[in-house]
Amino acid sequence: MGQQDLPEIIMYTDGAARGNPGPGGYGVVLMSGPHRKELSQGYLLTTNNRMELMAAIAGLEALKVIPSQVTIYTDSKYVVDSVEKGWVFNWVKIHFKGKKNSDLWKRFLEAYKRHRVRFIWVKGHANIPENERCDQLAVFASFQSQLPDDSGYQPDK
Repeated sequence: MGQQDLPEIIMYTDGAARGNPGPGGYGVVLMSGPHRKELSQGYLLTTNNRMELMAAIAGLEALKVIPSQVTIYTDSKYVVDSVEKGWVFNWVKIHFKGKKNSDLWKRFLEAYKRHRVRFIWVKGHANIPENERCDQLAVFASFQSQLPDDSGYQPDK
């Protein structure tokens, strides 16, 4: 299957934490042609960066056609720069020594390598409708009752 034959997916992602660390959540909007799907989940104790990354993971893992051509719009410089500037691929070479969120980065890379992914950074809270929707989903998810633990979160000692 040539790259031009791959399904095109537009994905918007956002993460939120109330306190850093604190309760948090992520929101994802997936769009492909006439199809649209929204995803969100909250966690009891997490960080904003973990939720930003978790949003990208959840969106990529939800894709049913592998590979797909995926454009991810996010307001997270942490996620965009880590991938687009190649930092995460260098972290793999050093086995993530001294890097935060290695559990999620490893999970991200498993999902990432199944697709053709590019990231586009967008300014947060700039009236971009799908980005604003992701923010709403993430914040709402963080307020849900009986939130699960973010099992990989490691508080700083």
